[in-house]
Amino acid sequence: MGALKAGEILNQQYMALASSVFPLPLFKSNSDLYRLFSTKKGFNLGFQKLKTRRLHRTKVVVHFAMFSENPLIGDLIATAFSGGIALSMLRLWEETAKRGVFDQKTNRKLVHISIGLVFMLCWPMFSSGQQGAILAAFIPGLNIIKMLLLGLGIWKDNATVKSMSRFGDHRELLKGPLYYAFSITYACAIYWRYSPISIGLICNLCAGDGIADIVGRRFGKQKLPYNKNKSFAGSIAMAAAGFLASLGFLHYFSLLGYIQVSSKTVLGFLFMSLAAALVESHPLSSELDDNNSSLILSAGRQSCFMISDCSLRWMNCNT
Repeated sequence: MGALKAGEILNQQYMALASSVFPLPLFKSNSDLYRLFSTKKGFNLGFQKLKTRRLHRTKVVVHFAMFSENPLIGDLIATAFSGGIALSMLRLWEETAKRGVFDQKTNRKLVHISIGLVFMLCWPMFSSGQQGAILAAFIPGLNIIKMLLLGLGIWKDNATVKSMSRFGDHRELLKGPLYYAFSITYACAIYWRYSPISIGLICNLCAGDGIADIVGRRFGKQKLPYNKNKSFAGSIAMAAAGFLASLGFLHYFSLLGYIQVSSKTVLGFLFMSLAAALVESHPLSSELDDNNSSLILSAGRQSCFMISDCSLRWMNCNT
């Protein structure tokens, strides 16, 4: 009997210590905290399983309250952490460009593929509301300013220019890289992690467009009849890579409880990837190569994404 009482006292002391170390205002009692951290499989450190009636399988909702009791402070910490990851990735590709590990075009496309996708992996660290979306969008938003300063020649950074340009000309950063940063900022701030549009836009922009160039240059011997600068291999690779990456991130965010998986959402991703590949293969993408062409292509791509948005909304209304 004394041993049992001693065990209860020890358990209360343990829970008090856990409450002081991990301040989690979401839990109303120590029993909630105990269920979170003491599962049958061991400690769960911030991951809580949540069953919903809309999905037949278990979701996992990630709580980053361990960052701070204050959501703003937590978002600021997440911003610093995500920005550090993005900066580390950029430094990595700058080093490979300096050392000539890859040819310049391939190195540029590896930057193109990786930065946006790695950044999207960091979205669960932010809070759920608009505050989290805006602070997350602040990271690629800073890159817009950087591209403008480098492209206009106000700021000199040869390593960055070499890693992001085709021919080492700083003015190239005012075209593709600037559009790239703007698109990711837009998707993050407007659609955020709860919309399939943000997933599809970033995955097609990063994985789709990046893989298309690499595959097209290596295997694109058979050209498109309406654009001799584009190949069947590149266009197929773009649609396939964008679609598969979209499915991967759809699964990732669905496991974290942010979005629901359905066959209609998958169909919407397929339509978006095909539309993005079609726009990219248009002759305007190779015949025009100045700031106006970037704006035209951006408008065309955005039109496809908006059409996809309308189709997804229509499909969701009919579920």
